[in-house]
Amino acid sequence: MASCRPFRTSPFSETVVECMRRLYPESLADKSFDNTGLLLEAPLNKNRRLQNSVLLTIDLTQAVASEAIERGDSIIVAYHPIIFRGLKSLTSNNTQQQTLLRLAAEGISVYSPHTAVDAVPGGMADWLCDIVTRRENKNTLQDDAARSSISGKSQPPPLPPRTDSPAVLPHIIVPTSHRCSSASASDMTIPHSRSVLLQNPSPPPGFEGAGVGRIVSFSTPQPLTSILQRITSFIGLPRGLLHFPVAIPHGSSAADMQIRTVATCPGSGSSILMKDGRPVADLLLTGEMSHHDALAAIENGSVVVSLFHSNSERGYLHDNGPKWPRIWLICRRLQAMSW
Repeated sequence: MASCRPFRTSPFSETVVECMRRLYPESLADKSFDNTGLLLEAPLNKNRRLQNSVLLTIDLTQAVASEAIERGDSIIVAYHPIIFRGLKSLTSNNTQQQTLLRLAAEGISVYSPHTAVDAVPGGMADWLCDIVTRRENKNTLQDDAARSSISGKSQPPPLPPRTDSPAVLPHIIVPTSHRCSSASASDMTIPHSRSVLLQNPSPPPGFEGAGVGRIVSFSTPQPLTSILQRITSFIGLPRGLLHFPVAIPHGSSAADMQIRTVATCPGSGSSILMKDGRPVADLLLTGEMSHHDALAAIENGSVVVSLFHSNSERGYLHDNGPKWPRIWLICRRLQAMSW
């Protein structure tokens, strides 16, 4: 019986995909709207030698695709899926379809974990919790210019030399200047409890406690101004963006407000942070909310912090540098088994 897969793909890319599925199981993604997984399985281009390297990004834009092609990366791991709705054609008349066609021609695959990253314990929703519960001191406060360099023109570290050895280890590109120690260390964390807003009913083994959204309950109410300062210091706003929208209840003063609970949801959080038209916490931290949900939240006495969509997600890649060696090690083990 003839194989239904008449072309080869990069063994390295296949290994990276398996690694991502182990770290961020696709079963945890919200399949009601999301499109996660291997979105482009590019045929191996025998005429072009690719690096055993991964390019990590929040959004797969034309500029990101050009960088991956220039660098010779084997696969792009893009948090947001470039294919989000059904496609009826692939032509050069659409810029995103152009990107897919260019990458396929170069043999570069595309994987998107999206809401699986949000849902895993220690994932993006927990990262936002880490920010609002992190103590500020001289060691953890960083220079604003350095923190805002995420969207700047800083160059990633050079790739290792090309090699013919199949056992070469993957090069995960996370600039060391953006790495920081875990914000969950006990001596750096304000006392609080944390729970999942929407628990996954059947998580895979090892991912108990996965789900959408998080809620933090402080042991002692925190001044709103202090929480806003933590967000400013640690979220990693793009260069040149010094502020983010904050909505407070009518007649209230930010200087006087005390916050006992904070609910977090990266990206678009309305459906998670509002329940039956009411906010689930004193402060709602997300990337964006619908106008009417934000109005309903402040009229019910809550504060809304809207960071703009990708600003609630982008810094996760940089602040979770310690996790990427896990990708490195898992890829190494999988390569040893498959090659």
